Amino acid sequence: MRRTAARTGGVGSVATAEAPAAESVTSASPASPASPVAALRTEFSFELPRGYVDESGTRHRAGTMRLSTARDELVPLRDIRVQENPAYLSVVLLGRVITRLGTLPSVHDGVVENMFASDLAFLQDFYRQINAEGHTRAAVSCPHCSEPFEVELAGSRLGES
Repeated sequence: MRRTAARTGGVGSVATAEAPAAESVTSASPASPASPVAALRTEFSFELPRGYVDESGTRHRAGTMRLSTARDELVPLRDIRVQENPAYLSVVLLGRVITRLGTLPSVHDGVVENMFASDLAFLQDFYRQINAEGHTRAAVSCPHCSEPFEVELAGSRLGES
């Protein structure tokens, strides 16, 4: 069967051919626990440690990042800059998923490549957190003494785990 998605009013209801309006998708907080269908949170706010300084000298710190799609991770692999320098992948990827930064009219890889290194590192970590269901740590127990502790699941680059 062919699946289709219909949006109303920006980020709205998602409907499929099998079950129209089965789930609500929103950039706001998840629905209350009493709700029969919890809303899917797709956008997350952040504040950069230093902030991006544009050509006019304005500093932009507050922004929004959306969840990544498979396309977001695949399309940059065709980019010649990524093929020549794999480290550029995170710049192109972040340029695709950052939906708002301060008062900038748009965010793209050119904005990301001119950010301070500390802000880029922050955004890479933030990307991993929101795309790993909000965390990159897992609670485990020592197999010898049964003592609980946490391990970091995030890799050193975007896309690693």
